[in-house]
Amino acid sequence: MPLLAIAFFVTALLYASVGFGGGSTYSALLALSGLDYRVLPLVSLACNIIVVAGSSWRFARAGVTPWKGALLLTVLAAPAAFVGGLVAIDRESFLLLLGLSLVLTGVTMLVPLREAVAGEPTRFAKAIPFAAVPLGFLAGLVGIGGGIFLAPLLHLTRWNNARAIAATASLFILVNSLFGLAGQLLKHGPAMFGAALVDALPLLLAVVVGGQIGSLLAVRVLPVKWIRWLTAALVAVVGVRLLAGV
Repeated sequence: MPLLAIAFFVTALLYASVGFGGGSTYSALLALSGLDYRVLPLVSLACNIIVVAGSSWRFARAGVTPWKGALLLTVLAAPAAFVGGLVAIDRESFLLLLGLSLVLTGVTMLVPLREAVAGEPTRFAKAIPFAAVPLGFLAGLVGIGGGIFLAPLLHLTRWNNARAIAATASLFILVNSLFGLAGQLLKHGPAMFGAALVDALPLLLAVVVGGQIGSLLAVRVLPVKWIRWLTAALVAVVGVRLLAGV
């Protein structure tokens, strides 16, 4: 557990520093530790909520959240995340989807960030809402927030400026995680969730500390590009290792 808590701390720090929650990596680390795969989304979604709740609040207080666009994407994705959380899935399929999600996450995090030019989104920006539903379903199914896939799409289409995109991804992850967790709770019952949280208390404390440090300090210590590369390498390696064991 101490080594796992350290890994969760580092994951939360890295992800929070670039505006994400880290749910997919938490699930993969737990899977590699041998934890029952049915419990993974319960713990990882709880960790996700802890990490992104603070950043979502800070973005909102700073007035950088583009509420109209962010709420549209979130409202479309959240019901799908709830349905995804309800869907029963076997262990092999779960680990395969999780591993592929991690590898794709590593790739998308290497997409260069481009600052949007005011009033000049690409013609594909209007199609972004159509991606919200499948991203929400995947988020609920494997216990992630989905923002790690949404943010690169928003950057590539110059949907908004970098801070607004980070705020949107944070809100997207928070709400999807809440709805996905609700679906998981209905599927497995509150007793399993309560037991999982008790066992995972050191991990939850680790992400509380890591998430706060990541969101407040890490960007000031290392360039954002370096942090993204480190995070991409971390999730890609874990994803490949997870797929190798499927």
